[in-house]
Amino acid sequence: MTQPTDTATYFICATPRTGSSLLLGLLGSTGVAGHPQAYFRSPDEGAWAERWGIRRTPQGALDYGEFVRAALREGRTGNGVFGAKLMWGTHAELTGRLAGLHPELAGDELRLLEREFGQPVRFVHLRRDDILAQAVSWLRAEQTGVWFVGGRGEISGGGGQVAGERPHFDRDAITRIMRTVEAHNAGWERWFEAYGIQPYRVRYEDLSADPSAVTLSVLDDLGLALPAGQQLTPSHHRQADRLNEEWIARFSRFG
Repeated sequence: MTQPTDTATYFICATPRTGSSLLLGLLGSTGVAGHPQAYFRSPDEGAWAERWGIRRTPQGALDYGEFVRAALREGRTGNGVFGAKLMWGTHAELTGRLAGLHPELAGDELRLLEREFGQPVRFVHLRRDDILAQAVSWLRAEQTGVWFVGGRGEISGGGGQVAGERPHFDRDAITRIMRTVEAHNAGWERWFEAYGIQPYRVRYEDLSADPSAVTLSVLDDLGLALPAGQQLTPSHHRQADRLNEEWIARFSRFG
């Protein structure tokens, strides 16, 4: 028996290395919160389209309406709930493509999302307090191309880097990424404010300390509950190790 809910769609709004893959996997394991993944990154579009059997024109274009409908079929659970992840920037890619389908709504990103995904659309904002640790994790992922370990059939969701480079400390790169994180966090806050959105807030530090409790709190905010007998099952594995700690200490040593 499916569980009734007033939630049509929710988006996990995040920046890289905030535990978003962990949270999506846990939400997916509930059986009632959709099958959330990073469906709308433009670098992954071709791979998703191939998986879903969406044909491209000879010029390489695809029917974006068909693409979104396929994502909805893939990402919904039996109760009609759809979930997906949006990184800062991906939301603009998505709404820009949706504006081509609904030009009368161009410029109103929230209404475009509601028009295509149904109402209400809810938002969960996932961020990390320790942006130095986030930047170190991001840099390692950039260098190695390994953005997550485990998972349930993700196409990618990473940074598009080629795997295999040996991780090495780079102070300038860490500083660059910290500035990027700050800019993306500020971007999300401006976007929420512009559309009067009050997202459900999740801290990476809380998610890391107690993944099950945080997942249940997100379900509660979405008006959902874990079905009797259903187990929360993480599908991703922690990647941070002693090398992360060494880089953080090395960076901090000189301010």
